[in-house]
Amino acid sequence: MAQPLAERMRPKTLDEYIGQKHLVGEGAVLRKMIDAGRISSFILWGPPGVGKTTLAQIIANRLETPFYTLSAVTSGVKDVRDVIEKARNNRFFSQQSPILFIDEIHRFSKSQQDSLLGAVEKGIVTLIGATTENPSFEVIRPLLSRCQLYVLRSLEKDDLLKLLHQALTRDVILKEKKIELAETDAMLRYSGGDARKLLNILELVVEADDGNPIVITDKKVTDRLQQNPLAYDKDGEMHYDIISAFIKSIRGSDPDAALYWLARMVEGGEDPAFIARRLVISAAEDVGLANPNALLLANAAFDAVMKIGWPEGRIPLAEATVYLATSPKSNSAYEGINAALETVRQTGNLPVPLHLRNAPTKLMKQLGYSKGYKYAHDYEGHFVEQQFLPDGIRQSRFWHSQDNPAESKLKERMISLWGERFKD
Repeated sequence: MAQPLAERMRPKTLDEYIGQKHLVGEGAVLRKMIDAGRISSFILWGPPGVGKTTLAQIIANRLETPFYTLSAVTSGVKDVRDVIEKARNNRFFSQQSPILFIDEIHRFSKSQQDSLLGAVEKGIVTLIGATTENPSFEVIRPLLSRCQLYVLRSLEKDDLLKLLHQALTRDVILKEKKIELAETDAMLRYSGGDARKLLNILELVVEADDGNPIVITDKKVTDRLQQNPLAYDKDGEMHYDIISAFIKSIRGSDPDAALYWLARMVEGGEDPAFIARRLVISAAEDVGLANPNALLLANAAFDAVMKIGWPEGRIPLAEATVYLATSPKSNSAYEGINAALETVRQTGNLPVPLHLRNAPTKLMKQLGYSKGYKYAHDYEGHFVEQQFLPDGIRQSRFWHSQDNPAESKLKERMISLWGERFKD
């Protein structure tokens, strides 16, 4: 039985590798380490199908070092220790440490991650982890601090078209067929920047067509995927499409649609922590200050799900989902922090005004640190007007209230304190 197209097309060298030029292109950080023949432990974070596993295998082949793989889904602490012992026995002074690749490292428990620490610290193994989840939430701090973090991006249109061309001209099976790519928009759209999904779609459409030549059109792709919607989702990547629909339904204030997508995830066996985490993010990003209680409820739902698990966990998730979907919406805090971050990037490390600095030493007091600072609680209404931003941006505004009752009250209070500054 032939391997799937995605496996047959897996790159063997960096020259064959498509995408991620910011990491492995000429002169890029990871490319320099690989070319130098020595790498340090790192974690690859990115969506499915962008080449995390492939990149780890290419690095191991290039460095000619022992390569061990563990799946966080099926491996326990004993498996980790066994692999570390093998790596210890295979270590030679003259070469790079054996590479331990852990797929889906975000699914490793704290005890499993703890069992890795010593080996990574001592250089017994070079750890390469792959994750689709934010490592800040899922990887313990001591391990994360010993690894570089590299972010992989969804493939761009040009990358995907290049991949299609390579598949049609180089694959041992497809190059024997006469295949014409009349239209590609549907394939690119359904793939969502995922190379594996794109190749699965191509293979599915080709296998279902006995024409000569095989002419691929958008309609043919759409019809085929509607007949067999799971065929292009063999490794569960569809959950990114569904979570997107779920969050957008909440943002769009449609509780029925939000519950439907929640049910799809529950029925599909989605990780409850994944759903709960997205609800917390949505509460802060999309509901925000229009209803600050949303964040409290979403966080409470997260705690409840972690305590009770499935199947009862669906109930607090549903409660939070309906509450968020029916709440008024505001992204003023989200827009505010983004605006502040952009200013920081443009202006750099502006000095803190002297009156806002601490003065724990006599010298600092002599230099004027803290001089002129007004303690708000000493004034009527616990407020006194003074400068809190650096001199260069003292008039900047980042937070702008939005049109909802809760933020209207906040805006009125700011105007009563600051006057014209907050009249926008």
